[in-house]
Amino acid sequence: MPRIALATYDPRPETSKDRDLPVLLEALRAGGAEAEGVFWDDPDVDWGRFDLVVIRSTWDYSWRADEFLAWAERCAEVTRPANPVDVVRWNADKRYLGDLTAAGVPVVPTRYLAPGDAADLPGDHEYVIKPTSGAGARYAARYTPEQHDTAVRHLARMHEEGLTAMVQPYMAGIDVRGERALQFFGGRLLHASRKRAVLAPGTAFDADKVAHPGLEPWTPSEAELSVAERALAAVPDAPELLYARVDLVDGEDGQPRVMELELVEPNLFLFLHPESVPAVVAAIVAAAR
Repeated sequence: MPRIALATYDPRPETSKDRDLPVLLEALRAGGAEAEGVFWDDPDVDWGRFDLVVIRSTWDYSWRADEFLAWAERCAEVTRPANPVDVVRWNADKRYLGDLTAAGVPVVPTRYLAPGDAADLPGDHEYVIKPTSGAGARYAARYTPEQHDTAVRHLARMHEEGLTAMVQPYMAGIDVRGERALQFFGGRLLHASRKRAVLAPGTAFDADKVAHPGLEPWTPSEAELSVAERALAAVPDAPELLYARVDLVDGEDGQPRVMELELVEPNLFLFLHPESVPAVVAAIVAAAR
């Protein structure tokens, strides 16, 4: 009987936002596995007693990145984490988008402003500022050139916290066709979803946002599937991935571009795609064995 840990975050005193975790634990147990949901930062856990540690919903890692990566390294010394620790390290910093661009993958154009860099912001189009380590639109906002002073204060706040900023043109196509998430599991397309725009005009960068507004099932086009597969093929050293999510938006030419490549702790949206649960369970159990 394979022993599997689903690594998650500690939400206390609030309730966990991972709606998939209890469903997945129950399905794994019904499928013949010993499965536990475990807080990744619990110092009392013996990770070596698990055959596989699936990094599932460690949704507080992005503002504790050094601590999280150190945990992943320790975990890899005593058991098998999925995805592999080298992948987690590469994907935890969104400067990986530069690697995808260099590999010829269509990506949303991105510049990076580290602490100490001048506030070189666009003056002729709407744009987005967000951190290279972030999740759930944390510290993200969209600006027009007329909001330059507000955007500079946003940058200053991020730089004070040691965060590097990403500056991207706001992709207006998201207001029409939304953002599409193609979910892969065990090397195959599992399902796809679409959500509406997260960043509304005038929303403060430090305000809470709805991470997945208007979420609905989606059937990906051949072009979307092609771009997603090219992005996965460009991951350094082409490792075996248990799971992956490729988030796409339309560029100015109407063609799909990669917004993000989620290889650490993507929401699986199983609550929207319950038919995908058996395939996820089968892939996890096979990996554990």
